Amino acid sequence: MLRVSLPNWNENYVSKSKQKGTSAETAVVNWLKSKGRKHVERRALSGLLDRGDIAGIPGVVLEIKNHQRMELSAWLKELDVEMINDKADTGVVIHKKKGTTDVGMWYATMPVHGWYKLLEEAGY
Repeated sequence: MLRVSLPNWNENYVSKSKQKGTSAETAVVNWLKSKGRKHVERRALSGLLDRGDIAGIPGVVLEIKNHQRMELSAWLKELDVEMINDKADTGVVIHKKKGTTDVGMWYATMPVHGWYKLLEEAGY
């Protein structure tokens, strides 16, 4: 009988992609806290019932991305599903700008109807 030894995988092993995502989510949480949003925190993974990456702003879904290529269409579809799952009023995809760790300089993308709703609610 042939026995094959598998590498001893460390339970704490995290892929480079997962590390980038976690780092971006943490950066956004820290940035929001610096702006006075003291209740924001990273969400635990939820699988099919995903409700976004950051909790703590009721009615708002935040989906954070840190990718080489922008895939806005796919990201906005993901945001729509998460907004339904969360029963949220609005949502935004925050994606890292290449070359900067300053979250305030990153991009925020949302459907125009969501932006317009915010504009109306602000009285414009």
